[in-house]
Amino acid sequence: MAIYESEHTKFMREWMKAHPEEREEQQKGRALWWDKPQDLETQSEYAAGKVAHKPYPYATE
Repeated sequence: MAIYESEHTKFMREWMKAHPEEREEQQKGRALWWDKPQDLETQSEYAAGKVAHKPYPYATE
């Protein structure tokens, strides 16, 4: 059974093989937007400050 691989995925695999220096740029971008240190105290403050939502948000009553 063959596993499907999109044209985009194939392109990106080939492009990353041809441009290995881009791996470092990719990691910098990921660190900039996603890899942030987690603070449990701040997370618990966020959780405590959540407001319950109505079951149907468009209700006017």
